[in-house]
Amino acid sequence: MPLNVTLSFPAELEEKLRRETPNLDVDVREAYLLELFRQGRVSHYELACVLGLDRFETDAWLKRHKLFEGSLTMADLEADRQTLDRVMSKAR
Repeated sequence: MPLNVTLSFPAELEEKLRRETPNLDVDVREAYLLELFRQGRVSHYELACVLGLDRFETDAWLKRHKLFEGSLTMADLEADRQTLDRVMSKAR
């Protein structure tokens, strides 16, 4: 069952976005999928299915968007920093 979402923008902004982005609907859809994947809410397989791509094409698509499966998030990096602070303070 398809998911349809409606976004409401002021008419001037919508016109501007549509002029600048010929495939605005596709771009919005892909941006949302990218964010869902980044959050871990959509698997690589699910992403590939929705995009109609195979595994390698999906990897290339993610690479073009500078996102890699298993990439560290800012929360991951902050947790690592806190761990290092704790370990280093005990070592002194």
